[in-house]
Amino acid sequence: MVDWVTISALATAGGTLVLAVATFSSVRSANRAARAAERSLLAGLRPVLMPSRLQDPPQKVSFADQHWVTIEGGHAAFEVSPEAIYLVIGLRNAGSGIAVLHGWYFYPERVTTGEPRDSREFRRLTRDIYVPAGDAGFWQGAFRDPSESIFSVARDAATAGQPVTIDLMYGDHEGGQRMISRFALTMTPKGLWLAVVGRHWNLDRPNPR
Repeated sequence: MVDWVTISALATAGGTLVLAVATFSSVRSANRAARAAERSLLAGLRPVLMPSRLQDPPQKVSFADQHWVTIEGGHAAFEVSPEAIYLVIGLRNAGSGIAVLHGWYFYPERVTTGEPRDSREFRRLTRDIYVPAGDAGFWQGAFRDPSESIFSVARDAATAGQPVTIDLMYGDHEGGQRMISRFALTMTPKGLWLAVVGRHWNLDRPNPR
């Protein structure tokens, strides 16, 4: 005699299992699509700063004390006055999103190894500086306290024309995807400062290496 109750229960269980598998596959597929969409969105907002190109036009940069610095494409400035030490780097954003500069850290020598300092040790900028995607811009910083130990160290480095290193911290215009890029400034025989970039670190996601 056919046990229709058992057959019905087995059929229901089988149908439920098939539905569960289909739902699981659908959820996994939706999650993959969501992650891909998120990565695509973030990539569209991501900035990557490099030195400006030699063929980029000159840039004239003003400081709060009305000091003006002009730099050619691919160059930097490292100037000393009795009251302040002025630093400028010509930048180009090689990424697809706007770069918003957050802070900087100065090393009075050429640094080629080691990780960057903790982001809390970086000097904050006194104003927001934006570098458009695929376009040129600049970074500027200054030491203004002669009683600060780094003031005399930076002054001696500038006077001697010795290579220095500057770590720049920045992110996208949404406040995320923070990065640190390490720039080296080197004086040419003509007394001009050139900027090169050596390393990039991600602060909010895994590094590419």
